[in-house]
Amino acid sequence: MVIFRNVCPRNCYNTCSLLSYVQEGKLLKVAGDPQNGYTQGKLCAKGYASTEFVYSPERLRFPLRQYPRGSGKWQRISWEEALTEIAEKILELNQLYGSNLAIAYNKCSGNIGLLHYAVEGMFNSLGAHTKPRGNPCLAAGQDAFIYDFGKALNPDPEKMADSKLIILWGVNPAYTAIQQIKFINKARQKGAKMVVIDPIFTVTAAKADLYIQIRPGTDGLLALLLAKILVEEGNYDQSFVLKHTWGFEPFLNYLRSNNLQDFLSQVSHVTGVRPEAIWELASLLADSKPCSLWVGFGLQRNTNGGQNIRAINALMALTGNICLPGGGAYYLNSNLDYFPQNLLNHQGPGGSHKQSRQVDLNNFASDLLNLKDPPVRLLWIANRNPLSQDQNLNKWRSLLSKLDLIVTVDLYMTKTAAMSDLVLPAASHFEEDDLNLSYWHHWLTLNQKALPPFFEAKSDLQIARELTAKLNKLSPGFSNFPFELTAEDWLAKEFTPQVLKLYGLQNWEELKDGPRKLLQADPPWAGRTFLTPSGKFEFYSAHAKKNNLPAIAKFKWPQTSSYPLRLLSPQYLLSIHSQSGWLSWFEHDNLGIVKMHPADAAKRGLLDGNQVKIFNAYGSIVRKIQITASVPPGVVVAYQGGEDPLNTLIVNAFTDMGANQNGTNNIAFYDVYVECAKGR
Repeated sequence: MVIFRNVCPRNCYNTCSLLSYVQEGKLLKVAGDPQNGYTQGKLCAKGYASTEFVYSPERLRFPLRQYPRGSGKWQRISWEEALTEIAEKILELNQLYGSNLAIAYNKCSGNIGLLHYAVEGMFNSLGAHTKPRGNPCLAAGQDAFIYDFGKALNPDPEKMADSKLIILWGVNPAYTAIQQIKFINKARQKGAKMVVIDPIFTVTAAKADLYIQIRPGTDGLLALLLAKILVEEGNYDQSFVLKHTWGFEPFLNYLRSNNLQDFLSQVSHVTGVRPEAIWELASLLADSKPCSLWVGFGLQRNTNGGQNIRAINALMALTGNICLPGGGAYYLNSNLDYFPQNLLNHQGPGGSHKQSRQVDLNNFASDLLNLKDPPVRLLWIANRNPLSQDQNLNKWRSLLSKLDLIVTVDLYMTKTAAMSDLVLPAASHFEEDDLNLSYWHHWLTLNQKALPPFFEAKSDLQIARELTAKLNKLSPGFSNFPFELTAEDWLAKEFTPQVLKLYGLQNWEELKDGPRKLLQADPPWAGRTFLTPSGKFEFYSAHAKKNNLPAIAKFKWPQTSSYPLRLLSPQYLLSIHSQSGWLSWFEHDNLGIVKMHPADAAKRGLLDGNQVKIFNAYGSIVRKIQITASVPPGVVVAYQGGEDPLNTLIVNAFTDMGANQNGTNNIAFYDVYVECAKGR
């Protein structure tokens, strides 16, 4: 038996290091790697189900062609046939239009391994084409941190174990970041208090010392009130604010524009939070240092999401916790920025020609439908399932009906793959070399190729190499992608002297002996120097003002609707987006339910277990109702990734921030309003 090192590459906080036990080319079991100090040899259920993930009978085995599109009439073809058909279509469109602008790709975070940038690199090497920009999930919060801190950088999440107060604001680690629970528990064993602020009474909330059920989208208002209380009571870190922040005076004037008692009454009414709970939280903030505050991705998925996070950041700056060991503001790590990401850095033959067209990833179908001169006629989809996860699905269906050729690369026959002309089987992470780092913790893990390909599956890098070779055979010099370079060649290119130093490595091969942790000051702002223009934490951001946003954190009222129920769509414990629905080891019943408060159910004459139609002006879906007081009145909760896509109900809802760092604002998934009625 041979043991390989792997890493789970899904879009997840944990990014768990794995040990794969392989005998005669067969994966027998997967365990956690104890050499990763964050994951410490433990995995979630999805990780332990890796053998089924690899060997599921539902997994794609061979390239397939479908005709007509959407008919379900599939024909097995060879890789040679598939790559020839794609290459000939690319060359045909290039000849017709004089560029590759009629060719587009759509890719995101289904696999966040570094070598999966081969998709972007392959297209960049063709010269001008049509490419997406933006991030659907976390861009508003990232911009908020950039305006306030200069960059989104987490403290080491392992150091949360040293906190005296832990505030989990809109995050449910018991479902979405289970590896963090042990560090939270260590802090609590030493006497730390845990506060959970969430519209949903989650599994994590059930364990809290103080649970605050807040109305969605009103988080910024609560943060501003807490800031006002701390200031008026004199319970803020005046020395830190004076020496290490910028623009406190205008922020202070904004806080003082309301009488405290009037503001308290207003905030309590709007947020649904009792005044007693607000005072209790303010007291904890005043008396407990160090404090760690973790804002989840969900609370910035509102039309006012960025402003809400800026208000929470301002609250943390007032307390001085953002620079204290064991404290800090947690959201996201940008450690990928340390790597050169060489796979991306290619130009078309002859250098720069026409500029590539960039379209909004979060409004992709609408943008592509509007493109002329030339229209997009070939679409390549990888690491995504837009017909399950994107907004405005009717536009997507319209787009797919108008394209000449749709190619999807995936491990399973997703909803998107089922509407494609060609489906190419993708390698699992056990069948490819790669490199993975977390957007949460500080560990770097090498992913070794542990298995031979599952039937004819190939990695994104191998597909890019083979398609490039085919293009250049049919039309010499058509692509600049260096198809002769192997995965190991690309890995070596990523480890610059700076990267090696940051991880305490002599060479990248040392990662074969185990994961390595980033060597950096913790918390990242321990030196009280920030990456903002002023070098300080900025209550007042000229950068934000330049981008036509409020210079200070102000509460912006969330979007409203004539539909009475607000739909929230969090992650389910056993699924990440739409990735785990194929695993028969898991019960997936929870993906087919909608949770509703008893008062809302009674008003509509609904009983527990009824089939209900959830609808708005954009479409409808069907779920089985679960009546529970874990959700507040006026809110319904349905987990994403089910058979009937929730995103049918989401159209043209965008956050207030995101464009600064990612080019576009992200989708306001949580500003969606619906009605529910019995029946289908």
